[in-house]
Amino acid sequence: MLSDSEVAELLSFLTPSTRPDVKGQATEYILGLSGNRDGCRFLRSKPDLIAALFALTSDPSIAIVKDCYHIFINLSADETLHQVLLKDVKVLPVLFKNLLDPEYPFSDQICTILSNLTRHEKTCKTLFKVRPVLQEDVGMAQLVQIFCTEGYNKNAKLHYLGPLLSNLTQLPEARNYLMDKDRCVVQRLLPFTQYQSSVVRRGGVIGTLRNCCFDHAHHEWLLSDAVDILPFLLLPLAGPEELTEEENEGLPVDLQYLPEDKKREEDPDIRKMLLETLLLLTATKAGRQTLKEKNVYPIMREFHRWEKDAHVTAACEKLVQVLIGDEPEEGMENLMEVEIPQDVEEKLKEAYAKEQEELEKEEEKRKQAEEEDEKKKKSDSEQTDREQESGLIK
Repeated sequence: MLSDSEVAELLSFLTPSTRPDVKGQATEYILGLSGNRDGCRFLRSKPDLIAALFALTSDPSIAIVKDCYHIFINLSADETLHQVLLKDVKVLPVLFKNLLDPEYPFSDQICTILSNLTRHEKTCKTLFKVRPVLQEDVGMAQLVQIFCTEGYNKNAKLHYLGPLLSNLTQLPEARNYLMDKDRCVVQRLLPFTQYQSSVVRRGGVIGTLRNCCFDHAHHEWLLSDAVDILPFLLLPLAGPEELTEEENEGLPVDLQYLPEDKKREEDPDIRKMLLETLLLLTATKAGRQTLKEKNVYPIMREFHRWEKDAHVTAACEKLVQVLIGDEPEEGMENLMEVEIPQDVEEKLKEAYAKEQEELEKEEEKRKQAEEEDEKKKKSDSEQTDREQESGLIK
């Protein structure tokens, strides 16, 4: 790594008055340095260097600003730098100010940095404490407003606001805001569960909804007509299969008599999150009753037949067990409030770890089988082509 004298020389190049070509070479070098863990850890010990780079995000040269933002994307991906970025360099006020600008050309990079910074609950809490950025200057309301306004910034797509919202809802404060019954915020996010233009935005919203469902006190409200979350979670999992008239009639209106070309969510991680969200909603007696009354089982039955991913299949089976199983005994109706003895909890953790290991093996086998099948098809196709070329097939 660089010596102290080399760092001092490099720092002298990172000033507004330095020639653009020299600044460009300096930022390009640091960009390469930030691309690996050792480089990031080295930069962590040089907050002056990081502060100088952050100041250059307002440089007249677009190329230099772009390099600087990419450096901060790399740095923010390393959790050990989060406190330096938030407390020493104080990046948040500037980042949020620029994010609000509907013409700012680097808002997508800002969204990625903020998403990286909020991945861990500890940093989320720091973000709220460092400065009440998310309560005053840029409230959750404005983040949701920007997210829900397509075309808000003509120079940026802002898809990574989805993961940012998902990360922020690790905190009860953020969840309480989204589920404030007088604000109608969570309702605005629901249509994005089927947003086809971006898997990042779609996954971010579903992650947000899943986090919100950890608060069982809101389950009845979320499932009521005031929010009606259920169709938005079920529709991406529903396919074109024909159901009986009785099964269709019992479903929410949006899921009845789906067309033959109806496609399911393509991303397995998102499908798994949707199932986990539905499972969370079955933690309360009212939630279980609603899912049973709304005829969720036939959708899950057909989904289980279609699903190939081992992890997603396992999540589906857990939900189905609740849907077709008996009600818990009296006093245990709320599964989130059931106290589990420590020894039992340890055994459950061990069983879960073993289950995940088995699922990994099963998924690996499935992928290998698919690859071998694909190779065989390719080989057969090439053989046919060769035979056609040699005139064996006429």
